[in-house]
Amino acid sequence: MERIFAIGDIHGCFDKLKALMDIIDVDLERDTLVFIGDYIDRGTQSKQVVEYLMDLAGQTEKAVFLKGNHEWMLEQYLNGTNQFGFLVNGGLATLDSYSTGGFSDETNLIPATHLDFLSRLRIYYETDQYIFVHAGLKPDVPLKEQNEWDMLWIREEFIYSDFDFGRRVIFGHTPFQEPVIFDNKIGIDTGAVYGNKLTCVELPAERFYST
Repeated sequence: MERIFAIGDIHGCFDKLKALMDIIDVDLERDTLVFIGDYIDRGTQSKQVVEYLMDLAGQTEKAVFLKGNHEWMLEQYLNGTNQFGFLVNGGLATLDSYSTGGFSDETNLIPATHLDFLSRLRIYYETDQYIFVHAGLKPDVPLKEQNEWDMLWIREEFIYSDFDFGRRVIFGHTPFQEPVIFDNKIGIDTGAVYGNKLTCVELPAERFYST
């Protein structure tokens, strides 16, 4: 049986990511590895995280990379739509990680290869049993009609809903001390950047790993 390993919000916590990858029993030729988004911001090693994920993408076609609201805010910063939102939500740490001489606000600090990788992130990933998305889904709306904003930003309306989405939804975005497990959803953001742990769930076994 094919296994799926889904990893929660990393937020520049490269050391925790490496430690987590060392303990999960994933076969990159047979298993699927899903990253739930928010690879950057707040933590000190966003550049290293992105480099690691890019290297992983080059090793296997079984890795899936979803877009988080922090990657969306980086886009807004770079295109000049909303620079303040990115900077006040941990973006300074991302720019600093790309600067060899300390913090700089130059937008060309981030290599084109990294920007290309981030521009190709998926909004969601689905299988017969699961839907993987960064923040969640709006209740009572078909998957194909979901708004990208909701999938990147929604919180309470999704988290406290008992709506049957047809498949179990695996999500991040909203941090909890421990993974949250409901009949219709599993939340795997356990606040790695806030001093808590980085979490992975193995499916369908619902086995959890954390560092």
